[in-house]
Amino acid sequence: MKQLELKGTVRTTGKKADVKSVRKEERVPCVIYGQGVENVSFSVDAKELKQLTHTPYSHIVKLSIDGKEYLAVLHAIQYHPVTDNALHVDFLAVSENKPVTIDVPVKIVGNSEGVKAGGKLEVSVRKLRINGLIANLPDELSVDITNLQIGKQISAGDLSYDGIKIVSAKTTLICAVKMTRGAAAAATEAAE
Repeated sequence: MKQLELKGTVRTTGKKADVKSVRKEERVPCVIYGQGVENVSFSVDAKELKQLTHTPYSHIVKLSIDGKEYLAVLHAIQYHPVTDNALHVDFLAVSENKPVTIDVPVKIVGNSEGVKAGGKLEVSVRKLRINGLIANLPDELSVDITNLQIGKQISAGDLSYDGIKIVSAKTTLICAVKMTRGAAAAATEAAE
């Protein structure tokens, strides 16, 4: 999985004025927490943070906060309701020797037989939640739809990958090929 480096600066907490002064400097207040890590309040540059928040991919984040190094994943983010600027970010500390749960993008590959026959491909999910060691985490999950016929679908329970476990519900629909009016009319004419 891709890693992204962010540099943070420890910040003081307690007053609203402290948070406002951080935001005036075009920095985003953040916190990192997790097992074996003492909570650390810090801030990162808003432009650097966009590398993490404005991409479809998931990343393992290497945080450098005043000389200390942390491995983390983006856990939660709060946005301003009007400007869509990041207001606050929570990072969850992770370890290289313990499994990590993270959302990974789904990549559809292949040309479906059902689409060639006149059906329409509908993609329902763009990301799936997986669990595994950092070394085994892929950048994306490839889903081959070559043999997918009209009226058939692929769900999370149909997929399996080496070294990782899919945590999303087995009934989560990933994609399906639906019948279109043109394909239905062609099927009716062929039947007559």
